[in-house]
Amino acid sequence: MRDLNLTNVPTLIVSLSVIGIIVLSERIGSKVPGALIAIIGAIAASWMFDLSSYGIIILDAVPGGLPNISFPQVQLSDIPKLLNISVACFIIILAQSAATSRAYSMKFSDTFNENSDLIGLSLANAAAGMSGTFVVNGSPTKTEMVRSAGGRTQLTQLTTVFIVLIVLMFFTWPFAYLPTAVLSSVVFLIGLRLIDTEGMNALHRQRPVEFNVALITAMTVVVIGVEQGIGIAIVLSVIAHLRHSYRPLNLLLVPKPGGAMRTVPLEKGQQAVEGLLIYRFGSNLYFANENRFMKEIIALAKKNGSLKWFCISATNIGDIDFTAVETLKNVYNQLQQMNITLILSDVVQPVMNELDRDGISTMIGRDHIFESVQDVIEAYKRTAD
Repeated sequence: MRDLNLTNVPTLIVSLSVIGIIVLSERIGSKVPGALIAIIGAIAASWMFDLSSYGIIILDAVPGGLPNISFPQVQLSDIPKLLNISVACFIIILAQSAATSRAYSMKFSDTFNENSDLIGLSLANAAAGMSGTFVVNGSPTKTEMVRSAGGRTQLTQLTTVFIVLIVLMFFTWPFAYLPTAVLSSVVFLIGLRLIDTEGMNALHRQRPVEFNVALITAMTVVVIGVEQGIGIAIVLSVIAHLRHSYRPLNLLLVPKPGGAMRTVPLEKGQQAVEGLLIYRFGSNLYFANENRFMKEIIALAKKNGSLKWFCISATNIGDIDFTAVETLKNVYNQLQQMNITLILSDVVQPVMNELDRDGISTMIGRDHIFESVQDVIEAYKRTAD
């Protein structure tokens, strides 16, 4: 706002004219190439009226022809600087390209392979380095340009390549008259289309925490920069993920008529059958949630005075770290002191391997580890009889 007095009025008029042409063409019909009309018109106007004499910055001479292929010559003293820039480019390419692919595949109910995308981008950047061209990225703005033009298949990319080659070989000279404000205006409008207000409103209603992450990230990108915004997004996403796994949704399982199981809140303390309580933990078991895991189990055991078997349904547990193993041993010992037998069910094979390696399966006893909660109920009823 402090630099408004530096505004070049002719440049502003050019920008507003381009925006007006594109918006008007969209109202006339989606197939009208408003951006192309605006660019050709701006080139013609710049050539006819010498717009650069009014202080409007133009692209000036654009190199034509095919680039020379060679290995870049880099001095050893420049390598640290190049590494810093390369890491920044890598982070931006990785995050932005993956996000763009995911967003558009979801929009069109399509599938995508991140590994294939990244391999393609890696090869493209290697070619860019050897030809002296700009870094290659999965650009959301260029993707939106292709989408708005009706492109849906790889034929669009091949057509683009063909047109770029023709322009490089024979038609670079008109672009010397193109005002840079025209390109800025086109990108500005595309950026506005990328703002998904409906998605943000839905995110605010359904997932307030994720909405806050998205909003803070967007503000960081606008105020500070893309690289910092991606860094903030990664940190906040990790925190949000840890928050979910720190406080997983843990429930009790009780049988319905017919043998199927239903869930009930922990507060009810409802036993599956008299003397048997089945507790389903809702996340991987690790250092951040092991204390909650132990407190809930002990509290439930104390609440149910007639309890004989305490079954942990491990259907949602895909990993147990070292701290959690020690906690599991502590839980076993405390339940033993209350004359309650610890039972495990629904243990996936990788977790079973961990329990074998850490001695948990031997401590609990193989005969106290079952494939399903239904097997647990049947075994308990046999012992009760």
